[in-house]
Amino acid sequence: MDVIANVKDEAERISAWQCIGCGRIEGPQPCVGVCQDRKVTLVPADAYDAALARLGDAEARLAALESLARRMALSTPRNGEWEKSFRALRDEARRAMRQSRAANVS
Repeated sequence: MDVIANVKDEAERISAWQCIGCGRIEGPQPCVGVCQDRKVTLVPADAYDAALARLGDAEARLAALESLARRMALSTPRNGEWEKSFRALRDEARRAMRQSRAANVS
């Protein structure tokens, strides 16, 4: 999915050391021996926030498309009304695609 790939590209990772005892975070040098360290990976907060915002947008678009797919799969038009139903679903699908394209551009 493009959203996930773009989020991974935007989130620059920073390696540091975090003490397993006190939780201190330090980089790039380990402690001189008082604490025990384990390596952790950090992401800048603004990159994380941007990723969450994009994920939220993607989830909203997915929900709209799932709703459309559900109605298409579960609805049965009345006799002689299939064209009206088809046009309504087609128009909704076109709106969803336009919104998705607009969200990917911004």
